[in-house]
Order: sequence, then C-alpha cells, then structure tokens
Amino acid sequence: MAKVVIAETLKDEILKKFKEESKIIFRQMYSLGENPHKGKELGNVGGVVIKELKYKNFRFYFITDGYKLKVMDESNLVDLLIRFVRMSDKKDQQKTINEIKKILVNFGPEGFNK
Repeated sequence: MAKVVIAETLKDEILKKFKEESKIIFRQMYSLGENPHKGKELGNVGGVVIKELKYKNFRFYFITDGYKLKVMDESNLVDLLIRFVRMSDKKDQQKTINEIKKILVNFGPEGFNK
C-alpha cells in the first residue's frame, strides 16, 4: 500500500471550500493508497509524475515517483509516496499545472513540504 500525504495548506483549503463534502474528497484521495495507478497523468518532471483526480469541476493534483509507479508491483508499493499539492477549478487548470512544474524544476519535490 502506498502512503498518501496531503499538504496542510491544501487540507485547509479543501475543508474551507467544501465543508461536509470534504469527507468524500479525502476518501477519494486516500483511496490512492490502495490503487496508486488511479488518476490522469499530466506530465513528468525529472522522474516525478504529476497526476490529477477530478471531483465535480475541481481537480486535485498530486506528485509521485514515476519510476516506482511503473516498475513496482502491488506488494512493493509500500515505499511509494503520493503527495497531494494543489487544487484548481477547470478554468485555472493549466496555470496550476504550470506552477507545479515550475516548483518541481526549481526546487524538486521538497518544494511542496509545507
């Protein structure tokens, strides 16, 4: 099972925006621990894959190690880390993806530690 981590700022934003619906969203996010291949792949920066999960008109973006995701089988995915980093609505989708790519290029995955 993969480990799912949600950035604190993103957690706060989801709770503030969705209130009761946030439980559904968090359940969907944590379900990636069981099925890490879920989600649409959007890009790759230095071996780090950017993917998205959709909920209504919103997208939730997460990053993970692309090599581990492709090569490892289900039993070895224990050390795979899936980190949710941003969310956007449909109209800000490309801007958000570009922002994630820029952070990954400049700082690597550690740029999302907060």
